[in-house]
Amino acid sequence: MGPALAACLALSLLGGTGAEERCGDPPAARSHSIPAPQLSPEEQLSPHMPESLRCDACRAIAFQIEEQLSRAEGKVGRKALKESDYMEVLERSCSQDWESYGVQELDGQKRLAGPGLPRQEPVSVMVSGGPWPGRLSKMCHGYVGEQGEAQIYESHRRGPAALRELLCHGDKGPCGGGKAGAPAPPKALQNEL
Repeated sequence: MGPALAACLALSLLGGTGAEERCGDPPAARSHSIPAPQLSPEEQLSPHMPESLRCDACRAIAFQIEEQLSRAEGKVGRKALKESDYMEVLERSCSQDWESYGVQELDGQKRLAGPGLPRQEPVSVMVSGGPWPGRLSKMCHGYVGEQGEAQIYESHRRGPAALRELLCHGDKGPCGGGKAGAPAPPKALQNEL
């Protein structure tokens, strides 16, 4: 056995640094492991959107409603839609598949991710599908029922910020107290009589 081959074998067995490079093998590519978000039983099984994700969910819903209504108005030359038309668009907005949304974890905090939401992390794992589409659809229908189609459309006509304000902010909104970007504060428990 030649001296060079013996040296390579010795370096490889000892696991010395640079053994691959000295023996003519290309250096090994570094790998990064990115774990999927660890979901609690509530996040996995509940039919309702977890409290911590409701602000993100509201923003996603407002974005989708805004997109759908703007697209429908674009087809009629930016004119106001008839009541029957915007009611149909709102129903279609809430009944869409919502498959492009999911949960990512950033710095130990879970956030909803998808169109209309700020990019969380360029290299991360997003858990989509599962309960998230149904939860978003249910929340969307709830907002339409709570606020009413006419009020939602009127807010849309004033601009995206007005629609987000109506749905997500204010005293009852999940983004709490009108502060943009703030998650909803925890609600105090009340005893029922």
